[in-house]
Amino acid sequence: MITLTLPYPPSVNIYWRYHHKGVHLNPKGRAYRTLVTAHCYERFGLNAPLRGRLKVIIDAYPPDARLRDLDNIQKPLLDALEFAQVFLNDAQIDRLVTQRQSVTPPKGHLIVTLEEI
Repeated sequence: MITLTLPYPPSVNIYWRYHHKGVHLNPKGRAYRTLVTAHCYERFGLNAPLRGRLKVIIDAYPPDARLRDLDNIQKPLLDALEFAQVFLNDAQIDRLVTQRQSVTPPKGHLIVTLEEI
């Protein structure tokens, strides 16, 4: 089992940039991915990615009391964890639970638990 405390991600609504040449990761998305990768590397070094089926539990501590859709944080987070090579592909996830917790200003955070099942 792996437990990570990570920054609150940008919403999937602003994660991607759409234009005539296609879809690209927004600068905020790239910055978040880099931040998650650095945190994972600092915490685990260059360990091999998880390869089995996964259960992921996300405890979301939002930065403020604004209305937020919890599902909007899942894709940026899972993409960042895949990019950081915590697991091979988010298709490995068989169980995904996201739970809203108390507001934690000013930036919020996530506590993410990954477990092979």
